[in-house]
Amino acid sequence: MKAYVAGTCDTKGAELHFIKGLIEAAGIDTCLVDLSTGERAGGAVDAGAVDVSAAEVASHHPEGAGAVLVGDDRGRAVSAMADAFAHFVRTRGDIGGMIGAGGSGNTVLVATGMRALALGLPKILVSTVASGDVAPYVGPNDIAMVYSVADVAGLNSITRAVLGNAAHALAGMMRHQVPRAGAEKPAIGLTMFGVTTTCVDQLRALLEAEYDCLVFHATGTGGQSMEKLAADGFVRGCIDVTTTEVCDHLMGGVFSAGETRLDALAAAGLPYVGSCGALDMVNFGARETIPEKYRARNIYIHNPQVSLMRTTPEEMRAIGEWIGAKLNKFSGPVRFLIPEKGVSLIDAPDMPFHDPAADSALFEALEKTLIETELRKLVRCPHHINDAEFASALAAAWRDIAA
Repeated sequence: MKAYVAGTCDTKGAELHFIKGLIEAAGIDTCLVDLSTGERAGGAVDAGAVDVSAAEVASHHPEGAGAVLVGDDRGRAVSAMADAFAHFVRTRGDIGGMIGAGGSGNTVLVATGMRALALGLPKILVSTVASGDVAPYVGPNDIAMVYSVADVAGLNSITRAVLGNAAHALAGMMRHQVPRAGAEKPAIGLTMFGVTTTCVDQLRALLEAEYDCLVFHATGTGGQSMEKLAADGFVRGCIDVTTTEVCDHLMGGVFSAGETRLDALAAAGLPYVGSCGALDMVNFGARETIPEKYRARNIYIHNPQVSLMRTTPEEMRAIGEWIGAKLNKFSGPVRFLIPEKGVSLIDAPDMPFHDPAADSALFEALEKTLIETELRKLVRCPHHINDAEFASALAAAWRDIAA
């Protein structure tokens, strides 16, 4: 297996060769892939300096190399090359790890290919944009982003240190396999938020003797990551306790998993147990970042960087209809449990988000929208979401459909 070193060799050649040399010095074979899209792409880079030319990568684009190496429209060319690189990556059977380095353009190119790689395969990306919001590059994948500090524009005391550490890190990852657990248990995905932690902790205690419980923080990418693992066959099914990402999608919060939340689970046909965890809240950043239209609402400061807004009966009704419509598309067995006494830690008597009318609007919308069948059922439970009895009900529902 080889370490793939990827980037635009017409502008980052010296830096990529520096990385390549250090990895080879550690005893690992490499493959340098050129992703150039400039005037020298497709042939002007010394053929002996790369192992895979930009032209060869471009030929993997669904519309051929002509869709990639197209004149001076750099934005279009970078997008097309990124697509071609992802297709190229899927054809290679000798990738043991991947590393890239550069600015925003290189980051888009390399990250797109990295996202096509399997979970667990080492991926390191040195980038000038790694100290900001990296979600668009990483997505629901295990890409390690390293901030370059200085621009990746020549070898100097800073870039040598950062690139060198990244190269050695990849070499270490490839040389030292992660020890496997003794007896492999089937994996299941669970979603959790701080306000549903008690529920999920109790649920894990009930199931972890039989299952490898993978817990995902419902912050947008958490739900995406769980669904990606389901689509790729890494989990046996999901107990989606905390569907709060739907609130943020519909109301403009910061933790949205997007319009496609639940779609991969619907298509996978796996057993699915869901619930209403944290559907009482929309997430924003610090108080001053809350949109003007929401500032007079019931706001709870979770911490200095996270502000929560209580959902209204009208919003809860829309959430229930959205989730119910999604559940109707599931091809596998579904149990969706309603915790009648509250959907989060702060949705309880004497707590700031206690609002029985709003919760009732959610529950009624779910009942009206979801079409029950032998496979798909809605279950009301006379408990709060963090009650031990509710965790037991979730576990029982899972065992009922996963058997």
